[in-house]
Amino acid sequence: MENKKTWMPTTAGILDIISGGFGLICALMFIFMGGVMRFVPDVPTYLWPIFMALSVPLAIVGILAIVGGIYALQRKVWGLALAGSIAAFFPSWLLGIAAIVFTALSKNEFE
Repeated sequence: MENKKTWMPTTAGILDIISGGFGLICALMFIFMGGVMRFVPDVPTYLWPIFMALSVPLAIVGILAIVGGIYALQRKVWGLALAGSIAAFFPSWLLGIAAIVFTALSKNEFE
């Protein structure tokens, strides 16, 4: 039986990479803002550790979404592509939901 290639894994991969890139940019902004807040006198001291702590999971989720998007574009390792789509939900829920649906519907196209 021949596997017909559709647009869905490619679209899911692109959405994953866009959402993951957005997550990494947001993580870098949190790091920058946290660093700046540390030295601003009127900002409470408890805010900069919160920004720094939020940036770590956001960066991890962004990296996972990008890696999953690469695997979706290559149509390899469906589980990792689906994990990347689920991770893409957190930086951008709209792109993430579409990526999850497209990855789930195209399971038979993966090696």
